[in-house]
Amino acid sequence: MSSTKQLVESAINDNKIVIFSKSYCPYCRRAKGVLASQGPKIFELDEMEDGADIQAYLQQKTGQRTVPNIFIGQKHIGGSDDLAQLDKSGALAKLLA
Repeated sequence: MSSTKQLVESAINDNKIVIFSKSYCPYCRRAKGVLASQGPKIFELDEMEDGADIQAYLQQKTGQRTVPNIFIGQKHIGGSDDLAQLDKSGALAKLLA
């Protein structure tokens, strides 16, 4: 298994909430704000040497190229708008329970 794939899969399997983000992205900041109290594992791809490789692997895995790329309970949630919709509908609270 490639180190990039191993890092991503381990992060998803070992953490309840994982956010693949970029430090300057306003959508990422919004998602991190919503989930901050839950102690997410955050990867700032723009600050990582292999960030582009991670983003490319995530696109293969999820079909989503953009950030944030969010996983809760090993399930791919999507991005910031998807998270906001889950929050608005009440489904996010159920996922986090």
